[in-house]
Amino acid sequence: MNQKYKGQRLATPNSVLLFYNSLKNLRVWPVAILLLIILSSAQTQPVVPKSIVLKQITTPITPKEFFVAGVVDERHDRKAVAYLIPSTGTPPKPSPAQPVDLEGGGLPAMRQFILQGMRRNMKLRPVVVRVKEFKLTETADATGWVDGQASVVLAFDIQNEGKTMRSVDYKGGARYRRHPNQFTVIEPTLRQSLTDALNYLNGWMEKNAHHTEELAQGLKVTFKDFNQNTDPDTLFYNPKNPLAWSDFRAEPRGGRFAAAVFPSFAYEGESKTINGVVHLTITMKVFVVRDASWVRAGRDDHGLNHEQRHFDIVKLVAERFKQKIKPSILTVEDYNSIIQYEYLESWREMTRLQEQYDSETGHGTNHASQEAWNQRIDEDLRKFGVRK
Repeated sequence: MNQKYKGQRLATPNSVLLFYNSLKNLRVWPVAILLLIILSSAQTQPVVPKSIVLKQITTPITPKEFFVAGVVDERHDRKAVAYLIPSTGTPPKPSPAQPVDLEGGGLPAMRQFILQGMRRNMKLRPVVVRVKEFKLTETADATGWVDGQASVVLAFDIQNEGKTMRSVDYKGGARYRRHPNQFTVIEPTLRQSLTDALNYLNGWMEKNAHHTEELAQGLKVTFKDFNQNTDPDTLFYNPKNPLAWSDFRAEPRGGRFAAAVFPSFAYEGESKTINGVVHLTITMKVFVVRDASWVRAGRDDHGLNHEQRHFDIVKLVAERFKQKIKPSILTVEDYNSIIQYEYLESWREMTRLQEQYDSETGHGTNHASQEAWNQRIDEDLRKFGVRK
């Protein structure tokens, strides 16, 4: 019996060995062997931690451009965060990975770590963290050593006034190799993976917040009037350069009118983000196309004045359009569509005023009404500083 077990290395606690030796001295061999086998078998049962306690720490991240307003779980697999290879004693034996979740549940643990781990200034931009993947998987080789791989995929929704302005995606992870009976590397790997993701967001925000339009927190509007008459076919509105009969270049058309002019207005926008503020420059163009304007007869001052007032009306509408475009009605994420809407409304106003003007003045034949419109237009132009 002694020869049979001589030289064997049994992974048994010292207390078991002492008990074994005492029984040996008492020559109670069958009972000792049976007890030793039972105790040794208990030592080789697969073992994994019941849960992973994600340590709550204050990360070294001090956001200056955002705060985390919420955490949303969008993982496909919410059963567990980790799939761990169990410890099987010595010598190790390969065993299937077992699911192990964070203590308290995956989402609550992640939410607590993220929300409490960074300083939160509610005056900054709110960011919602969407957890698309947060998973650690392990595999064992033939020797029993365990390889682990953590995978983290997060989406950061940057919000403004309740609307998502921009989504920033992060993909990262980590690898490790551990002894089959040592689990201490698992929690730091998961914790560092989350910290790396938050560090990425903080760095991205600091790099882009001041010059990226979508992240701007303010808007400033400046208007410019384009009046450089460098295009031979286009006459841009300039109080110092009124219409002349020479600007009417098109062939006369049939009908009862002696002349016709077709003024209009347009705008061009240019934006630049400086220190978190969108600086929007809108260039206004009030113009007459010379090759679309014509005169048949009656080239007198009265007729020219009537056509000039058509031009003046468009200028007035353009000035009123400027008054509508204020930062108080614009939003950073949608200022362009708001401006386009107001432009179309002003276009309709222009059409309506032109029709009213021609109707009331009889296309310039009603001199009294024409004079009333002259005074009304001049007064309105003075209010906008166009005329003195």
